[in-house]
Amino acid sequence: MTESRIGALEPPYAEEVASVFNAIMPRGVAPLQLFRALAQVPRIFTRFRAASLLDPGPISLRQREIVIHRTCARCACEYEWGVHAAFFAKRAALTEEQLVATVHGDGDAPQWSAHEKLLIQTVDELHDNSRLSPELWDSLALVYSIEQILEVIALIGFYHTVSYFANGLDLSSEPFGVPMPRA
Repeated sequence: MTESRIGALEPPYAEEVASVFNAIMPRGVAPLQLFRALAQVPRIFTRFRAASLLDPGPISLRQREIVIHRTCARCACEYEWGVHAAFFAKRAALTEEQLVATVHGDGDAPQWSAHEKLLIQTVDELHDNSRLSPELWDSLALVYSIEQILEVIALIGFYHTVSYFANGLDLSSEPFGVPMPRA
């Protein structure tokens, strides 16, 4: 494991920081390097946490994880892709083939349902063009509510931010992180 560019807070944590870590981490799991690095600058960490979209929202866990995995893959963020693969892939019923497809498949990969293909295509268009084509928007609007579409767009934007932090800080994979599949 290599050291990130700025290091990370080490225990013992200040009481306020420890209470935040306890609230956001599963019992018995040490705080993520990303959280410990960002917690060094309370203003950034507070705003980062405020943007989190891991609460139950208008899309399913599976839909959320497809969007997150694809976004992290497109941003070449093995750190966060691996965290989500470890914590959420099984709960989201993502198969090994589907996890590989988030990294190496395209918007028409056969592992996805028609509605899931729209999510992959949404990540790809926003990543590549910073906009959605009228055709994709119309297809999304036939299947998803405005609330769901905005949630997907927000997830994509937030996980670009997560990827920029993880990649910019050169975070090494968490010990439990799942390695991103190679070609």
